[in-house]
Amino acid sequence: MIRRQARERREYLYRKSIELQESSLTEKRQQLKAALASGKPLSKDLAEDAQLQKDFIYDESEQTEIDDEYSALSGIADPKVIITTSRDPSVKLLQFSKEIKLMFPNSLKLNRGNYVIPELVKSCSRVQITDLIILHEHRGVPTSLTISHFPHGPTAIFTLHNVKLRHDLPNIGNVSETYPHLIFENFSTTLGGRVVKMLKHLFPPGAKKDSSRVITFVNNDDFISVRQHVYVKVKDSVELSEVGPRFEMRLYEIKLGLPDNKDADVEWQLRRFIRTANRKNYL
Repeated sequence: MIRRQARERREYLYRKSIELQESSLTEKRQQLKAALASGKPLSKDLAEDAQLQKDFIYDESEQTEIDDEYSALSGIADPKVIITTSRDPSVKLLQFSKEIKLMFPNSLKLNRGNYVIPELVKSCSRVQITDLIILHEHRGVPTSLTISHFPHGPTAIFTLHNVKLRHDLPNIGNVSETYPHLIFENFSTTLGGRVVKMLKHLFPPGAKKDSSRVITFVNNDDFISVRQHVYVKVKDSVELSEVGPRFEMRLYEIKLGLPDNKDADVEWQLRRFIRTANRKNYL
């Protein structure tokens, strides 16, 4: 079992290395496509690359995004999500985990108990879980959320801010169990697209057109505001009712591996206190 996991991980890393090696060629193809679309003259390196121009008509048909992490079951099967907490959770974290469980259809909540991370990962792999969500707290306040995709990652860590449970919100509506419509707003960068892909694959595909449940993820200065509403059509207008929970997430780190892999490559990490350049938005 361990040898097979190691072999599969090596094959996955090999495919990623090949993808990185071809990134320069992909960039040239994009530059060539943009130049042809705008009518601008080609740069010197593109103009002298006769083979690239000759094969462009064939390469253009292959410019589809390849994502081995999600492509196998994307849009085909419903995800199997397990939601758990850190050890010895407080009452507020338990309540928050229950409300997070209601956000994701067909998800299961697991009491952490004495499970350590390696045992938790092995159990999820054995029953073919697609995603694992771990909630953490500090002095009774939820502070972080970890999303890990099986079988080989990635693992994304988000910090949590301004967490409001359902009973903290005024005039809340009833929680619907239908598949929700998803709205992602203001994710304009490549990293933002990566985050959107991680989040949307936690939800099953195939939300019905008449579904009255909507979950929005709005990026504002790298803080992702998460809101859940139900709506009712009244004559020529629509009435919204927030059902909670309400919180903000901020991406801290993305690793190319599972939580039990301490040596996993870091794809991206927020380093506010190391970079000296002007602060900028990454999503």
